[in-house]
Amino acid sequence: MRIDKFVSDAAAMTRKESRKAIKSGRVSRGDEIVKDISLSVSENERILLDGKEITYKKYVYIMLHKPGGYVSATEDKRQKTVLDLLDPSYARYGLFPVGRLDIDTEGFLLLTNDGDLSHSVISPNKNVGKTYFVRLEKNITDREISLLENGVDIGECITKPAKVKRVSENEINLTITEGKFHQIKRMAKAVENTVIYLKRLAYGEFYLDETLEKGDYRELSDKEVENLCNVYKRK
Repeated sequence: MRIDKFVSDAAAMTRKESRKAIKSGRVSRGDEIVKDISLSVSENERILLDGKEITYKKYVYIMLHKPGGYVSATEDKRQKTVLDLLDPSYARYGLFPVGRLDIDTEGFLLLTNDGDLSHSVISPNKNVGKTYFVRLEKNITDREISLLENGVDIGECITKPAKVKRVSENEINLTITEGKFHQIKRMAKAVENTVIYLKRLAYGEFYLDETLEKGDYRELSDKEVENLCNVYKRK
């Protein structure tokens, strides 16, 4: 890639700012000062800006604790989107939400620009579960839990077997491997109940960081990215 793109992406600059920095002698490749904005460099080269090494990121992975009131989309003419919660410097990466959470649903939402990973995460063929905390309007019986675990009729289909862990008389942790429209709300309706609060806790065994408040986010560590990719891309 061109070095002006490398510096722009790695240092959160506009392309115009990166070109100015290069031409003014602020950028070097190893020990060599670079002033040619069209110089071709690799993603792994040692590039320094003002004497400090900067790292190019092709893909970005963000864990967001989604609050209610935001739609899981890149743009919307009427509602705030989850991308509105991010620092503007992330706009250059073309991030998008992996899957979706309803506007009133909270919890773990992954944002990335890695299309292959996104496809793997949302593909029902991977059979990797997404776990939700569900608070219901009425108490749920053991029989109703058994029905959810074995699959219920939500109109368009019978849901795949789910895993259910009781939390309280009217609260459960529910793990599903599908992502039908309003699926959990429709599953609750199938056992004559109503969801009054819904929060995604995990993708597979990858849980929401409990230190993140609603609306907060952080980039995944290299190890977390490796684990996430191993779970989804290799299944």
